[in-house]
Amino acid sequence: MSNQHLSPLREPLVTEPRSLGQLTEEICAPMERAPTWKWWVAFGIAVSVLGTGAGIVGYQVATGIGVWGLNKTIGWAFDITNFVFWVGIGHAGTLISAILFLFRQKWRTSINRAAEAMTLFAVMCAALFPVIHMGRPWLAFWVLPYPNDRGSLWVNFRSPLLWDVFAISTYFTVSAVFWYVGLIPDLATVRDRAKAGIRKAVFKVMSLGWTGSNRTWSRYETVYLLLAGLATPLVLSVHTIVSMDFATSVIPGWHTTIFPPYFVAGAVFSGFAMVLTLMIITRVVLGYEHLITLRHLENMTKIIIVTGGLVSLAYATEFFIAWYSGNPYERFAFMNRAFGPYAWAYWIMVTCNVVSPHLFWFKKIRTSPAAIFVLSLVINVGMWFERFVIIVTSLHRDFLPSSWAMYTPTMVEVGTFIGTFGLFFTLFLLFVRVLPIISIGEVKSVLGFARDGHAAQPHPPAKPVAEEPHPVAHRPASPVPLAIATRKDAPV
Repeated sequence: MSNQHLSPLREPLVTEPRSLGQLTEEICAPMERAPTWKWWVAFGIAVSVLGTGAGIVGYQVATGIGVWGLNKTIGWAFDITNFVFWVGIGHAGTLISAILFLFRQKWRTSINRAAEAMTLFAVMCAALFPVIHMGRPWLAFWVLPYPNDRGSLWVNFRSPLLWDVFAISTYFTVSAVFWYVGLIPDLATVRDRAKAGIRKAVFKVMSLGWTGSNRTWSRYETVYLLLAGLATPLVLSVHTIVSMDFATSVIPGWHTTIFPPYFVAGAVFSGFAMVLTLMIITRVVLGYEHLITLRHLENMTKIIIVTGGLVSLAYATEFFIAWYSGNPYERFAFMNRAFGPYAWAYWIMVTCNVVSPHLFWFKKIRTSPAAIFVLSLVINVGMWFERFVIIVTSLHRDFLPSSWAMYTPTMVEVGTFIGTFGLFFTLFLLFVRVLPIISIGEVKSVLGFARDGHAAQPHPPAKPVAEEPHPVAHRPASPVPLAIATRKDAPV
């Protein structure tokens, strides 16, 4: 039982009464039953797109990046646009897992696992583009500063591109460790449920001898808290360093100090939109409407309202500073964005990123999964166009009118970008089949949130059954014990 105050204003985080065993069964079901035809169709499409993308990448590696639409003026375009896009997508996972955990936001428990996995898959997709852009991807290891016999050939530590290497690799490593540590209690649950064989042996190794004792939980929570504190600065630093790819240059439209916070806000903005896209599909396909509730969706839309407002402020600030600076080149760069040849891309960006998030001010819209799903797709489209506008419109008309040029992506570039979606969804679909998509232990810890003792019982007994009080806390006034599983419960 619990001493927590049950406010009538609170809504349960698990909307249907469930026992601890029922929660375990529901979350483990996708792993233990045969995949449905819907999963096979989705997996087949994702693998087909991935295979096509792999073939296109192989072609451009064999032929050279001359198959792209780049020219002497526009040396960065689709590739760096997609790189920044995917890095931004990966930001929401760490934000949900680390920052919201440090702020003790209980509603994160049903979505943090999938968001963390999304972070890893998005970073994998992002890493492909700089490697391909090298032209000789088999020499990608040259960016690593290690003792070598190549004479004076050494990495340039003053280059933001090298900073990207360290930022992305660090972010991926810490995020992967954080994700894995959070999985350990659930891996032990799957281990205990698995029948003898390879599956049980694999999960036995992966669960690292988890016993579920108080000492094990105490050490686990300490490590998880430390990793959350370590991962939190990465949310700010990674996209800050990515923004320095542009901000450290002298090109009008790039040379600005607003880029670091602007890029971080945009990354969280687009990342939460992608989490909403995936979670809305997941809750319907897997029947998790009672675990991934409207409250979860509504809270994420509120974060989108905040970050969308920051992005809108950044857009306005850029134009104001371009005017206030009195620099004719800066003024021309931004007027060219809004009214030049690529004005269509700019106004798509503004419509998707500035106008559409304000629809979430209406409660009817932010509690409608269909409306949220559509708007999350619109926001992701807008954020891709934001990166395209920043990169291409700042390059295609530079200081010399004689070097002005236009850029049009080739089918190879478009096919590569689409192929990364195949990689992303292939990995996500395999993740759903192999590992628990929702944290079992953490959802159990909020099972009794905002419930009284009667509501927590999925099937009330016909007659009162004597039951010993909970050893940690109890509420004598409650006639029925509150079914709460703390993080110190052994896996069910």
